[in-house]
Amino acid sequence: MRSRWNKSKARLSLLGMVLSLSLAGCEESARRPVQVRPPEAASAPPGELGPLPVDGGRAGTLPLALQPPTGVEVLIERVEAAFQSGEQNYKAGHLVKARRDFDQAVDWLLSSGLDLQSDPRLEQLYDRIVDTVHGYEMAAFREGDGFSEQQAEPAAIDEIAEMTFPSAEKFDPRITERVQQELQAVAHDLPLTVNDYVLSYLNFFQTPRGRAIVENGLRRSGRFRAMIARVLREEGLPQDLIYLAQAESSFKPSALSRAGARGIWQFMAYRGREYGLQRSWWVDERQDPEKATRAAARHLRDLYQMFGDWYLAMAAYNSGPGNVSHAIERTGYADFWELYKRNALPRETKNYVPIILALTLIAKDAARYGLQVEPEAPVRADVVKPGHPIDLRLVAETIDVDLETLKSLNPQLLRMVTPANSEFELRLPEGNAERFFAEIAAIPPEKWVSWRRHRVEEGETLDSVARKYRVTSSAIADANGLEARSALKPGDKLIIPAAARPQPTLGKLVRYRARRGDTLESIAEQFDVSVAELRKWNGLRTNRVARGTSLRVYPGGRTQPPRGQSGSKDVGSKKAPAERSAPPPTPGSAAGGDEAIVHRVRQGETLWSIARAYQTSVEAVRAANRFLFSRPPQPGDLLMIRPSR
Repeated sequence: MRSRWNKSKARLSLLGMVLSLSLAGCEESARRPVQVRPPEAASAPPGELGPLPVDGGRAGTLPLALQPPTGVEVLIERVEAAFQSGEQNYKAGHLVKARRDFDQAVDWLLSSGLDLQSDPRLEQLYDRIVDTVHGYEMAAFREGDGFSEQQAEPAAIDEIAEMTFPSAEKFDPRITERVQQELQAVAHDLPLTVNDYVLSYLNFFQTPRGRAIVENGLRRSGRFRAMIARVLREEGLPQDLIYLAQAESSFKPSALSRAGARGIWQFMAYRGREYGLQRSWWVDERQDPEKATRAAARHLRDLYQMFGDWYLAMAAYNSGPGNVSHAIERTGYADFWELYKRNALPRETKNYVPIILALTLIAKDAARYGLQVEPEAPVRADVVKPGHPIDLRLVAETIDVDLETLKSLNPQLLRMVTPANSEFELRLPEGNAERFFAEIAAIPPEKWVSWRRHRVEEGETLDSVARKYRVTSSAIADANGLEARSALKPGDKLIIPAAARPQPTLGKLVRYRARRGDTLESIAEQFDVSVAELRKWNGLRTNRVARGTSLRVYPGGRTQPPRGQSGSKDVGSKKAPAERSAPPPTPGSAAGGDEAIVHRVRQGETLWSIARAYQTSVEAVRAANRFLFSRPPQPGDLLMIRPSR
């Protein structure tokens, strides 16, 4: 499965869309330009120099050589400069700076008010940036330091499945006999063949490099062994299938293969959907250890029923049942080792079964192979249903646990906020469920994505805590029932009525490019929105979507993005002005006095025309409505317009 670009805030920093969200098969997506509302004739494009004085009595255009650059040319120059700076920073290893430059380049394009598709120069520039940074993202990701929000880990199977050993390599028959004798001393419920192919990997796993892979898997197996054993038993499958997960991922829920498979069982997106693993903007259940184990068990059972042989079933798990069926049809052999000898299977699949068998032999009697590994403690957790979206940081602060511990218990979460699904199950460290519900009751559910908690440290005051979270001390006092000058006691926990950062993803515009096989239904499911909303946002009359189409999406099921995107209003602070139902201003009218005006964006309006109508600047409008740094205004948006000073 290939990465898709997650452009939260319509920015390239949402490459998590390409990696975590959008892995949907091996097809390459067609690339078409993003549609952006064209500006009104009266509005000035970015970088417009304004009317030039004409010297002499002849009014008209200047000679060609003296023509000033157009708004499009100025925009292209600015975007190119930001893009080139990003490339330089990337090559120098400064990924944070590179991401900022790439974001800026795309911001300028998407917020320009120009129709990117109408000008070949803009269209080619946009696609060049997308393609180039996509390649950088994938390279950076493989090195463990990508642009995506969620940090994934390379899948173990990628490291070893493509390895080959000399075909002439033969092992002393006495070694084969010794391993077979050792095998008799351990219990197993899968057939364990010992041949030169298996011995090659058995030998590799005793080298320093191979040994590290085995030890890592054996160590992490302790977290999930009891759960996997229970699920396999409930599904009526051999217990030794656990070693398939060890070969695939070394039991890392965040493992991501080069092909796009995820989780400890390395499910591709389409296969995961077949077995009930949901994937959306908020969660990817392929990374949920128990749900993925259940899905893998059922898939393996189906494959065994199809082929009647566990080796063929494992090969089909790796490359798909179609590849194995075709290999059997071409050769006439329904035997894995015959297919191996006849090169009827892909190289990775040929190696897949010997890898699992070699790992099984070592894992069953690690001491015999010189391995002394202490398995990690089993994962023990309380499962709760918050019933409302909640920020993981607030959860961690409420029950006094480390945020990383909480994230490790919930690897299926792609964001810092849980989905708006009343049935979503959140795992907490064992013994914390009752405390969570008791303490979270002090905060209104609608504030769970923006409010925080703070444990008072020695010497802290209301003012110092307020400065830390960028809120007013009166807001903290009001939220906690304190006097304005109350002294704080070390160890006390305060409710902070606004987060240091706004909720990062809810309702912000992203651009999604449709891939082969996509439908509006499947896209809506990924982003937790309705088909009707997708059609409305994109002016679609049917539920059909062509490959390569660029769609506007506001994740999380919001018909319009929340106003401002700049965090929640402080409790106890000055109230924001009420929305006015004023008619749209006419050019030349300005906001009167010092009071801000709330303007509802109408069809056809652009950022430039709005700023001009209120006799203010584009920069001032953006500063008062920070979401406009990420995307152009849309009909229905509410903008805060402050008078020019």
